[in-house]
Amino acid sequence: MAERGGDGANGADGADGTGGGDGAGDARARAEQDADRGLRRAVFLRELDEARKLRDRVQPRRARAERARRQLRMRTFRW
Repeated sequence: MAERGGDGANGADGADGTGGGDGAGDARARAEQDADRGLRRAVFLRELDEARKLRDRVQPRRARAERARRQLRMRTFRW
């Protein structure tokens, strides 16, 4: 009950080697967290792309201006 924050998923417990001692379990938990993060990121990026396409369809003038700005930025940073 001395542990605050539940399961210690923030990686602070046992990081200095004084905690539980199950390094394989920590690595497995970290890999699962990374996989979950990757899935959440993929969903976020997919939704962001859908939102941009919707905005482009609904506001074509703004989308055209944004494309022109993006092209200008790309031209500016080419060597």
